[in-house]
Amino acid sequence: MNFTVKHSLPGRIRIGYDKKQVTKRQAALAYSLLSVQEGMTDVSVNYTVGSFLIYYDTKILSEKHIRAYFMALSEKYLNNQEMLDSVEEPHEEDSLLFNLAVMTASHYLKQLLPAPVRLALRVWSLAPRILMGVEEVAKGNVFHSEVLDAAAISMALVTGDTKTASNINFLLNIGDTIEEFTRKKSYSDLADKLLSQNDQVQLVCKEENGEISEKTVPLHVIKKGDTLAVRTGSVIPVDGTVLKGEALVNQATITGEPLAVEKREQSSVFAGTIVQEGEIFIEVRAVGSQTKVQNILTMIDNSQQLKVSSQVRSENLANHLVKYNFLLSLGTFLFTRNLTKVMATLMVDYSCAMKLAAPIAVLSAMKEAASNGIIVKGGKFLENACLADTVVFDKTGTLTHASPQLAEIYTFEGRAENEVLAIAACLEEHFAHPIASAIVKAAEDRRILHPEEHAKVEYIVAHGIATTLHGKKLLIGSRHFIFEDEECAAPENLEEIQKNALERGESLLYLAEEKKIIGIFAINDPVRKNAAEIIRLLHKSGVKNCVMITGDDEGAAKNAAKLTKVDHYISRALPEDKVSYIEKQKKLGHKVIMIGDGINDAPALAAADTGIAMGDCADITGETADIVLSAEDGLLGLYKTRKLGSLLMERIDTNNRNIVAVNTSFMFLGLFGIISPSLAALLHNASTVMFSVNAMRPLLGPSQAQD
Repeated sequence: MNFTVKHSLPGRIRIGYDKKQVTKRQAALAYSLLSVQEGMTDVSVNYTVGSFLIYYDTKILSEKHIRAYFMALSEKYLNNQEMLDSVEEPHEEDSLLFNLAVMTASHYLKQLLPAPVRLALRVWSLAPRILMGVEEVAKGNVFHSEVLDAAAISMALVTGDTKTASNINFLLNIGDTIEEFTRKKSYSDLADKLLSQNDQVQLVCKEENGEISEKTVPLHVIKKGDTLAVRTGSVIPVDGTVLKGEALVNQATITGEPLAVEKREQSSVFAGTIVQEGEIFIEVRAVGSQTKVQNILTMIDNSQQLKVSSQVRSENLANHLVKYNFLLSLGTFLFTRNLTKVMATLMVDYSCAMKLAAPIAVLSAMKEAASNGIIVKGGKFLENACLADTVVFDKTGTLTHASPQLAEIYTFEGRAENEVLAIAACLEEHFAHPIASAIVKAAEDRRILHPEEHAKVEYIVAHGIATTLHGKKLLIGSRHFIFEDEECAAPENLEEIQKNALERGESLLYLAEEKKIIGIFAINDPVRKNAAEIIRLLHKSGVKNCVMITGDDEGAAKNAAKLTKVDHYISRALPEDKVSYIEKQKKLGHKVIMIGDGINDAPALAAADTGIAMGDCADITGETADIVLSAEDGLLGLYKTRKLGSLLMERIDTNNRNIVAVNTSFMFLGLFGIISPSLAALLHNASTVMFSVNAMRPLLGPSQAQD
């Protein structure tokens, strides 16, 4: 690839390429190949000007390395048809100004044609809009905006004023084009924001020495034929075929089946389904980025069905007010017999602006949430979040910091600390949970190797992990799991260890071999720095009850509750206890938010009016949740979400009041002959665009996000 360095700074470089020599698809392939290189933190390509903008880690790469990568992009890669087929052809966005210019030129150039041809073209262009009105009447929808438009145009034709009819139709077409562009722009902007979340997947690679390894890469770089590893609690990111492994896969998002289906070698799997238990290696059948795109587009489509109450009121009000347009027009005709004034009143309605501005406001709010790293799966959930009076928090990874630390190890049966830590890390490394991460990190810090010698790992939700090693049964998990469910023998000094942990606010994790405790791990789980402040803000915004429900021991729970200032807490809770509490609150008439991050929180998230997942949650939790917060903002995202929902409903209601006031003014201006029907149509369309643009303005200012 021939290239030139346009601009370069440490960690940032812009490289131009010749668009005559490199096609858009080849540039897209180059982008895909560059994105997976170690040290590349962000890569973007501008197909219009022909340039790549690359951000890189200066500790790993230099400008010299970047140049070398571009030099390596030879015909061997860029002309490889199989590789080209694995990337999507970039598409150009429609130009609103170009489309409007073409429509305007076409409308006025028709004036130069001979009268018979001009008349025929006018009738041909007017027919679709008249037929739309007739179709609505045939359906029984007499009071509809299309019927109003058709009536005004028909009236102009009946009076022989074809020029006015043509002008009205032209202005209506201009308005429709702008409205459709605005709607699509809101839709695509939201999709782009959600796509920028940059999901990570486990790519299985074969090294030069023949060894197999795994590499974490962005989803968008995955190609057909790649192999991915997917394990318990993770979402399957692509359509593909299982090469090896076994798993129970929940396919409810595809088939609606409530029970998981067993998948093994040669089984087909689909993007968006969830591995409930097991481990599978998948050969990619469909391009990973495209399955993600489709999931996002489906989510946005579904979100349109999850309307906020203000949006529903807008649509009902718009439909209700159409009849008054007709009544005003009828009254105008009866009292004035002036068809021009009648047409002017017909050209203005409330329906267009209300039905366009409200959904655009919702899409824009969802886009703004995405800009803050918050994924909202429907406007309804923003509304529910701001109306909630009860918030139920999980503790570990939610109210507490996302990275707990191993504070102390107690050993038994003559075992060494490093030995029990190696065993625990070997079991816990398979699962995305903060406490599991603390164990694995402690082993890494001590440079302890823990090769996988155990059998298949079984994860028991909210309890622990079971497996076998050298023919002996291993268990690791909570006190409830180890001593009550599995009836393991308690060591002599257990009470003293538990008392010390209680005083220090530590959680305990128990490791047993053949029903005997061989290790106890004390986990220090510091609360998030802003947790108490966020709970204060939630109370200030109208939340009456902030509750923490956790499976941790009393000591850790009490300590966290004291520091975060929740109203009350429940310790040693199972997943069903969280669900039971939420359902009880809902029966009492409360609107409930549940916020958590672990696999065990998924049932409670589904039970709440609004389920909210932390940004670094397990995949299955994120799929179950209605809203997923930013990992960066943490709990602040919860308050932002609540504030965003409140401002969204306020904006829709304010827009509706202004739409009624402005369009009523236009009606009376037409009624008194101050403006013509064509000018009324122009002003009406202009106001619709104005209200739509207003609906797209950001809701959260810097101060509103914090106060």
